[in-house]
Amino acid sequence: MNIQELDNTYVAHTYARFPVSFVSGHGSILTDENGKDYIDLGTGIAVNTFGLSDPDWKAAVVAQLGKLQHTSNLYYTEPCARLAQMLCERTGMKKVFFSNSGAEANECAIKAARLYSFEKYGEGRSTVVTLKNSFHGRTLATLSATGQDVFHTKFGPFPEGFVYADPTDASDVIRLVKETGACAVMMEMVQGEGGVYPLDKAFVAEVAAYAKENDVLLVIDEVQTGNGRTGSLYAYQQYGITPDIVSTAKGIGGGLPLGATMLGEKLTDVYTPGTHGSTFGGNPVACAGAISILSRIDDALLASVRERSEYIVNALTGAKGVKSVSGMGLMLGILTEKPAKDVIAGCMARGVVVLSAKDKVRLLPALNIPMDELKKAIAILKEVIAE
Repeated sequence: MNIQELDNTYVAHTYARFPVSFVSGHGSILTDENGKDYIDLGTGIAVNTFGLSDPDWKAAVVAQLGKLQHTSNLYYTEPCARLAQMLCERTGMKKVFFSNSGAEANECAIKAARLYSFEKYGEGRSTVVTLKNSFHGRTLATLSATGQDVFHTKFGPFPEGFVYADPTDASDVIRLVKETGACAVMMEMVQGEGGVYPLDKAFVAEVAAYAKENDVLLVIDEVQTGNGRTGSLYAYQQYGITPDIVSTAKGIGGGLPLGATMLGEKLTDVYTPGTHGSTFGGNPVACAGAISILSRIDDALLASVRERSEYIVNALTGAKGVKSVSGMGLMLGILTEKPAKDVIAGCMARGVVVLSAKDKVRLLPALNIPMDELKKAIAILKEVIAE
């Protein structure tokens, strides 16, 4: 059997895979088993921050593999401690809990918010307000936190304690906080899986101000938006707010599983030994790779992200077959006249990998994608959309 036949026979059918088997890659070029090259505008869903087989990331990972690959959290390791220091120094947060994925990072954020509220106010203040059209993960709790009805079927009973507010109306968020006695508001600055919709800055500012005044924790989900993706290290930094909790994953690991939950001033000591844990969280190999990634997300790189974003938006806005372009930085959604699935298939046939988000074509290229490759890929995308 070939790769696809083996997969279909032995792997659980949880993914509607495209009929292609990738075997190698370098930079922003993927190569399939037949030797065909593709320009990658998906980066494994915003994971391969600096593209495929990034030499600096690879060197950091290999060097750590030659020392030790795992010890568990019963002991100290340098990569874990160094990465936590870097995250705190660059965000102003105070502590970090490491896990393996975005869903786990969000689970940790929810637990931290409820623990803080329980210890300060006692029982009855555990609800988390999230936004309609949000997406926070596929565990039972993060599915429940996700503000889309389509995810709230078949797997019940779902954990209680989540309500969903209008993402365009701050008064609706405040109303739900008051009605439920909520401990936290949780939101993405750009609703990625929901269709690549950035939140309005006035909306975010009003919610953040109310939360601060009423000791309601502000939890920002930066699983997809974080680590340079939107043109700043974290998207919330473009909104002028100070979160209490920030979750992230995907791009921070550069290709290895890693999640991080950053805790602000109020939550510095909320977790104590035994209140939370993860066998693989803070794995030294994953953290060594993440240090390489984070150390290179500097002002120059972020400026180049914004430059590439501007190029894409200008090239596609008003183009034939394009209805609208939304998003921030290199996290963009294109609403097209033809179905997104047809655009994706057409691009794949011509050697360009793009993704979808609901009814949109989604672009998540490497932050350092060469401009010549980006221009070639966008030209092909425009041609496919216009056909």
